[in-house]
Amino acid sequence: MSENTTVHLALSEATRALETVTTALATLRDEAAAHEPLTGVLDRLAHTVVAAVPEADAVTVTHLEVSGPRTVALTDESVAVIDDHQYEAGRGPCLQAATSGQPVRAVVGEYAELWPEFTAAAKEAGVRAYLSVPLLLATPGEGPGELAGSFNIYARSAGAFDPFDETLMELFSTAASAAISNARRWHRARTQVEQLTEALTTRAEIDQAKGVLMAVHRITADEAFARLTDTSQRTNTKLHELARNLMAQSIERGVPTGNGRREPGQT
Repeated sequence: MSENTTVHLALSEATRALETVTTALATLRDEAAAHEPLTGVLDRLAHTVVAAVPEADAVTVTHLEVSGPRTVALTDESVAVIDDHQYEAGRGPCLQAATSGQPVRAVVGEYAELWPEFTAAAKEAGVRAYLSVPLLLATPGEGPGELAGSFNIYARSAGAFDPFDETLMELFSTAASAAISNARRWHRARTQVEQLTEALTTRAEIDQAKGVLMAVHRITADEAFARLTDTSQRTNTKLHELARNLMAQSIERGVPTGNGRREPGQT
C-alpha cells in the first residue's frame, strides 16, 4: 500500500468519525429540547463513541456525585467491574481524569504500581488500552469549569488510541457535560417550582385559618396570626400543619372557613 493510499484511508476514517460526532451532537441538541432523561442521553452518547472510534470496545461515563463517583452510562456490562474497582480503591484513570481535569491515555499495565486495582480488573476483563477524558461543566465567568466526572473508553487492542482519538473524545465529553448541565438546570427549576407550589399552598392554608379565627373570635388579621404563631411555638407544631388541623376541625364543627362554602352543620 502506497503512502498516499495510507494517508487517504486515514483521512477517510477521520472524516467518518467526525461525521458521527456531528450527528451525535445534533441528536443531543434535539434530545435536550425534548427533555430526555440524562441517563438516556449519556447512554446514547456512549454507544455513539463505540461507533465513532474503530478500536473502542466499551465506553463508560463516570459522574462525581455527593455520595461518591458512579457509573451513569455504559455500553458493555463486562467493564462495569473495572470502574467499580477504581471507585472502591479511590484511584484509577477514570478518577484521575475526573479529578485532575486532564485526559489519561495509556496501555494497561503501564501504571500498575500506581493503580494496581484497576490494572488487575482491566486485565481480568481483557482490556489492554484505555482513554479517559474529564467532564467539565461550564461556569461562565468562573474559570475553566466544574469537574463533574469522566468519559472512559476501553479497548482490547494495546495500540488502540492515539492523539486524534483523544481529541475526538474531548468533543464527546463536551457533549456529555452539556447534557449534565442541562439536567442540573432542569432539576433546579423543578425543585424551585415545587417549593413555590408548597409555599403558595401553605400561605393559602394559613390565610384560611386566620379567617376562621377572625370570624369566631371577632379579632383582626394580625391578632389571628399572633394566636396561630403562639400556638405553633407552644405546641412545637409547624404553622402550616396547625392551620391545616384548625381547618379540618372547623369543617367538622360546621364553622365558616372563609372559602365561600357552607360546611356540614351550617344552615
